[in-house]
Amino acid sequence: MEQSTLTWLENNDYAIDEIDKQGNYGNTALMKAAREGNSEIFTDLLEEGANIHLKNIDGNTALWLACFGENIDIIKVLVDEGIEIDTININGVTPLMYAASSGKEEIVSLLVNAGADVRIKNPDDFTALDLAVTPKILRILKNAR
Repeated sequence: MEQSTLTWLENNDYAIDEIDKQGNYGNTALMKAAREGNSEIFTDLLEEGANIHLKNIDGNTALWLACFGENIDIIKVLVDEGIEIDTININGVTPLMYAASSGKEEIVSLLVNAGADVRIKNPDDFTALDLAVTPKILRILKNAR
């Protein structure tokens, strides 16, 4: 493991011997690195055996947080590692819905191509298509149906 990762863990109140410790808001070190879009730290943690399937107190996985962090490489790794793409958080939102409503066109495309279900509805009966904020996202989601 890189020294920079060990320093990052210490600075963020995580430890290598508790790789899946859930800190603030239930986020693990892997989730925090994904949210920051920090590929180097993320990769080191993954190689050390960090669990990609854990959820924080909001019901978000590292995938949702990686979508927030907008690091395509991290998202691709999570998908390749078999993370559940269609997890629904406590607000009834999937990573695809979040990406569609945030204008993250490349991420929407990646998730759809990875098999994200465009038909899932949130508690207000909206799908990712209903939440699309750009014409390109609208087209991607319409073509995926």
